[in-house]
Amino acid sequence: MVLYTTPFPNSCLSALHAVSWALIFPCYWLVDRLVASFIPTTYEKRQRADDPCCLQLFCTVLFTPVYLALLVAALPFAFLGFIFWSPLQSARRPYSYSRLEDKSPAGGAALLSEWKGTGGGKSFCFATANVCLLPDSLARLNNVFNTQARAKEIGQRIRNGAARPQIKIYIDSPTNTSISAASFSSLVSPQGSDGARAVPGSIKRTASVEYKGDGGRHPNDEAANGPASGDPADGSLEDSCIVRIGSDEGGRPPEADDPATGSQARNGSGGAPKGQTPNHNQRDGDSGSLGSPSASRESLVKARAGQDGGGSGEPGVNSKLLYKTSVVKKAAARRRRHPDEAFDHEVSAFFPANLDFLCLQEVFDKRAAAKLKEQLHGYFEYILYDVGVYGCHGCCNFKCLNSGLFFASRYPVMDVAYHCYPNGCSFDALASKGALFLKVQVGSTPQDQRIVGYIACTHLHAPPEDSAIRCEQLDLLQDWLADFRKSTSSSSTANPEELVVFDIICGDLNFDNCSSDDKLEQQHSLFTRYKDPCRLGPGEEKPWAIGTLLDINGLYDEDVCTPDNLQKVLESEEGRREYLAFPTSKSPGAGQKGRKDLLKGNGRRIDYMLHAEEGLCPDWKAEVEEFSFITQLSGLTDHLPVAMRLMVSAGEEEA
Repeated sequence: MVLYTTPFPNSCLSALHAVSWALIFPCYWLVDRLVASFIPTTYEKRQRADDPCCLQLFCTVLFTPVYLALLVAALPFAFLGFIFWSPLQSARRPYSYSRLEDKSPAGGAALLSEWKGTGGGKSFCFATANVCLLPDSLARLNNVFNTQARAKEIGQRIRNGAARPQIKIYIDSPTNTSISAASFSSLVSPQGSDGARAVPGSIKRTASVEYKGDGGRHPNDEAANGPASGDPADGSLEDSCIVRIGSDEGGRPPEADDPATGSQARNGSGGAPKGQTPNHNQRDGDSGSLGSPSASRESLVKARAGQDGGGSGEPGVNSKLLYKTSVVKKAAARRRRHPDEAFDHEVSAFFPANLDFLCLQEVFDKRAAAKLKEQLHGYFEYILYDVGVYGCHGCCNFKCLNSGLFFASRYPVMDVAYHCYPNGCSFDALASKGALFLKVQVGSTPQDQRIVGYIACTHLHAPPEDSAIRCEQLDLLQDWLADFRKSTSSSSTANPEELVVFDIICGDLNFDNCSSDDKLEQQHSLFTRYKDPCRLGPGEEKPWAIGTLLDINGLYDEDVCTPDNLQKVLESEEGRREYLAFPTSKSPGAGQKGRKDLLKGNGRRIDYMLHAEEGLCPDWKAEVEEFSFITQLSGLTDHLPVAMRLMVSAGEEEA
């Protein structure tokens, strides 16, 4: 299949579209700014609390007539542009594909040669997030603002989290298996100010991450430091530490070499650049500050300088690499509470290291999408953006906004399809919400069979009262996915040219698994074929699952304004009740704050990662290895991103 790198089939239509949009844009921008000036966020209200009332009134009286006058002047040009713009949308392709060719060892072509489907298994990491990149006036309805600056910052944080180095950890004792992904985040590889460098002694650089404990299990785990904001991820994927953890049961931290005399790993510092939204200006030590490669207080270790006569006695040993035993104890306690859980789960302040696939929703603004793409291309080689349709298409209503879907991948994209849901209503009908289907190649066998995976990214109807519409959209999603797999498959029983190793559905489904008002969606047949790692059954969540929708009124509170702070808050039941949104009730009663003590569950989880266990290559099986709720985008969106690491392995070999 040919992937479209431009939205129009020829340069003439592209030029005509550019001219028509240039005529429309001034009117669009003025309307957006005029409406936004009357919808302040809670952050702006706090900032203005000390300003004299007369000053606010003066600004409103001064600028409103100016905006209105300019808007009236721009209307004739916008009307003329619309006459040309609207019919052009029938020739527009439903997405734009961008590839930034990367010939480095982490590039897509090189990744394909890494896995031949033989030997050990292979893990793939997926993440999804609703980033609320709407026009500024609409974004303010969700209590976020400055869409253009947020887009750049979101891209930087995702890239920095995914591109940070990993740590290879060997556990000497098979009984010391309580260290999980939560404790791996508490180790940091010592780095100088000039970036990654070789470390002599017992700390070595490696391109892989292994965990050797009971049973020879090998999940991918990560360190917690990342590259500086705005800098490309130059080789950070290959920078890791090997740390040997002994079998000492007394809680003595493992020792490691650090050649930097008197060095100490510090928490992030430095203010945010000018032009960023105020919620990015973080105090010294906040992990959200991207001007530093350092990580959070709770997830980074302190490299303390060695004392005279101390250390291991080996030459060149000047400091020790410590980990926080409290994190280890927390992981052990979690395993005691949930002994039957086969995978790690946590609330993380960072996106997973070595993130392979990223699905975003609500990237509606075109300029924001371009900024996001520019930032993410520093890590992801393949990106699809501006997905959706505009104008009138068949039986659909007139679409003012695209679907908001955005996809980024480290692996080559083979086939793409997009479908718009035809049954949207109310304000949701103005956006071309739909589903994006992708087929990616992740390897090839020694017999030149392609190893592929399928990913579907979607965003369902939003109004909570429209359960029937969402159920119809879930039906369409299943039908479209089946058609896409059938039309793109080149395999047959007699000629298996492809091996399908994963089938993923992710996105914002706009219903949760605990609300009594969402029973129709909870019992949908989609959940019989696709497995939700957080769900026990309709209306019942696993004890560790938490909501992904934040209470918008508390987005800028000091307790949750940084990734570290939000992580700490969400690890406590009281914090979740205070800062997560809970299902609304149609019955009259107290507001959300007063109802939270009586509500079931840990918040409204509407962002999903589902994986299929059937329809894959019969000789292979895919199992969840890690699942995390991510706080790295705190203050930038009203949703929590979620991530899942899937381990694909040969069933016969494991048996």
